[in-house]
Amino acid sequence: MTRRVVVALLGPVTWAPPGIDPVDWRTALAEDTVDMLATLSEVETAVAVTPADRWLADAVIWPGTAVHEVAAPTVNAVLAALTGYDQAAVVAADAPDLPGLTLGKMLRPLTSRPVAVAPVEGEGPGLLGVATRLPVPGWLPALDLDAAVPADVRRAAPAPGDVAVTPAWRRLRGPADLAALNPAVEGWEATRALLSGPARRS
Repeated sequence: MTRRVVVALLGPVTWAPPGIDPVDWRTALAEDTVDMLATLSEVETAVAVTPADRWLADAVIWPGTAVHEVAAPTVNAVLAALTGYDQAAVVAADAPDLPGLTLGKMLRPLTSRPVAVAPVEGEGPGLLGVATRLPVPGWLPALDLDAAVPADVRRAAPAPGDVAVTPAWRRLRGPADLAALNPAVEGWEATRALLSGPARRS
């Protein structure tokens, strides 16, 4: 049986809505992402943080969740910390309303391709996440989820078809992303509560 893991990378968050404490915002995003991972089936889940951010992992993880401390909040550092798995996906922790189905679509191509990437919905660079067979292909470039685009990975691959591009999803990195949140969608309770709570100021 294929052993898979999905890791939420609790990296820096560079934007918060006006009137919301950036630490509270980052914590809410991370909590909702971790809660979403807990609903997944047929995969193991984990989080990754730098040692300085271990407090964040401890604040949001479920009992028994693996925590990987990495020297830098990058995809490659997380993948290097994983052992014993056949496939892994690393996802950004600022997509609190991400459907589990979207993560499944990141892992599915690994049956026939070594790497899959999910772009960020909307304008600007960035990836929602990266999935790969393990051990990691030697050609996989250094990837920053805030700056990379699918073309960067395809250029590095022996053939562009070695990299599957899966459906995009938004990350909450600015006002336009916030406006796209759908209140009718279930989940993202911590983010929802923070946006509607008394701490929100105009």
